[in-house]
Amino acid sequence: MGLFRKSAGAGQDGARHWTNVIKNSGPGGLLLWRQPEEDFNTGSTLVVMPGESAVFVSQGKIEQVFESGTYQLSTQNYPFITRLRSVLTGGVSVFHCAVYFVRKADSQEIRWGTATPIQVRDKVWGIYTSARARGAYRVRIEEPAVFLEKLIGSNIPFQFEEQLEQYFSREFQSKIKSAISKFLNSRQEELIGIDAFLDELSGQITPYIDETLAEYGLKCVNFSLAGLDIDTGKYDAIDQSQIDSIRKEKLAHGDKAAMDILGSGWDRQKTVDILGDLARNPGSPGTAIGSGMGMGMAAGNVLGAMAGQLFSSATAADANSTSAGTAADAASSEEPAPAPAADPIEALGTLKKLLDAGLIEQGEYDEKKKEILSRL
Repeated sequence: MGLFRKSAGAGQDGARHWTNVIKNSGPGGLLLWRQPEEDFNTGSTLVVMPGESAVFVSQGKIEQVFESGTYQLSTQNYPFITRLRSVLTGGVSVFHCAVYFVRKADSQEIRWGTATPIQVRDKVWGIYTSARARGAYRVRIEEPAVFLEKLIGSNIPFQFEEQLEQYFSREFQSKIKSAISKFLNSRQEELIGIDAFLDELSGQITPYIDETLAEYGLKCVNFSLAGLDIDTGKYDAIDQSQIDSIRKEKLAHGDKAAMDILGSGWDRQKTVDILGDLARNPGSPGTAIGSGMGMGMAAGNVLGAMAGQLFSSATAADANSTSAGTAADAASSEEPAPAPAADPIEALGTLKKLLDAGLIEQGEYDEKKKEILSRL
């Protein structure tokens, strides 16, 4: 069905007059719509809705641009119609002209994303990584004649908003990647958490986009970065290394605290614990049982040396206690006696652990215990 309907009405002279109404009949969501009909009479009415413009083109030349409003087209009002008038139809002057309706309202969001990663270096960790950016923008046609002439051309019947991306995809990619690369590589902080600066970065990129669009009669009314995705593979390895380092540090602090509490008795305590574990384990090399006799004998020598050292330590502690007591008696008339060199309770504890571990006989234990208790 054609856009125009001829409305015949009888005038005073009985002649029939033709009246055409020129208006945008294209579907919604279009940036540009070319009117299918191209022949109009000089009495046509042009209706341009708010948020759009009408561009009259003839012979590849833009004759005039009409903004929103209603216009009665006649040779008296618009000289270009007189020049374009060519034929008479039913006594009505007709001119031939292509009409484009261009939407000037803000477009819907047009999404974009970087096709290839952006190479950047993290100044804090001294590593290079990559980033991908994504977002959306809105545009507005500010100069319909420039937009039609430089971007679309006169042989395009219609244009959807989404098709703008095919015009600017590569140029936008270059501008966006350049701006993001400069921003990221200038930062002295680590790149993790860069999403906090998306608004700032969007503001820095917008002028580059505006510069590109202005050449085609367009304006960027809103450019936004929805996400800046950093490759975190190397950061994961750094995090794991730090976790391992912290774990080792905490364990080392724990060991040091234990040694500080036990003091000089730490080595002897660990030796007794080892001997006790071996004595309670029938399969241990220290028992010299089983097929590994050579290993058992060697381990037995080691255990004997360890036990002898412990027994000697207990005996030395006892001797020190005795010597200290004698010296105290001799010097009692001159000055106060010094504190005992070793604690008899500690010596008894060591002897008991040796007995429990089966490393000394009951008789040896009783004899030494009696000797130590005689001085308490």
